[in-house]
Amino acid sequence: MDVIVLDRLAYTLNAPQVLQALHVREGSSREAEVLRLIAEAEAVAAPKAVYRMIFVQERGADYVVADGHRLTSRILRVNLDGLHRAFAFVCTAGQELEDWARGQGDVLARFYAEAINEAVLHAATMTLFRHLSETYGLGQTAVMNPGSLADWPISQQRPLFDLLGDVESAIGVRLTPSMLMVPTKSVSGILFPTQEDFASCQLCPREACPNRRMPYEPELFERKYKVESQKSKVQS
Repeated sequence: MDVIVLDRLAYTLNAPQVLQALHVREGSSREAEVLRLIAEAEAVAAPKAVYRMIFVQERGADYVVADGHRLTSRILRVNLDGLHRAFAFVCTAGQELEDWARGQGDVLARFYAEAINEAVLHAATMTLFRHLSETYGLGQTAVMNPGSLADWPISQQRPLFDLLGDVESAIGVRLTPSMLMVPTKSVSGILFPTQEDFASCQLCPREACPNRRMPYEPELFERKYKVESQKSKVQS
């Protein structure tokens, strides 16, 4: 399947949620500042996404090969068991919004602007996921992101980006030598249909994570993802 580019993704910022996340009270002078910045951001933002349906060609103990590119992760391999297709994607709030946020002269305004930028990215990403689910009839889905777990390190950004071709030309997102994305308010990953709830948070013991979506399940890796040969060694 060809790479699909979604230019200027629709999104909606929930101002009360942004204010709550920033611990800004309604009716305060800071509320007016945040609302002013939200209006500025909405005038500037042009979030974008690129995605491609990928097909699993080969499976190993800790990897899958999709369209000729090897993605190395035991957890990803198990999550894709029984599936022949998934979706590689990159979504970004855009360079326009990053330049706007960094251009704020005041330290507090810059802090607020970065949080608004993050909220735009989240809203745009949810639009992308809805588009994929509705367009391809996926039903319940889950996502894995390179770098979110030690099992799928950030170095795996490279084969993911390779699956999507020239991402920088398509939506303006590039990888640094350390595999970080620029603009920084960007997200990449593999989205796949699933009949079970899954989030990388379930396998991550880090407690003080502001983006945690599900509680840590310390027994989950042993129960579902541990390689069978390793299980046998433990039991013998």
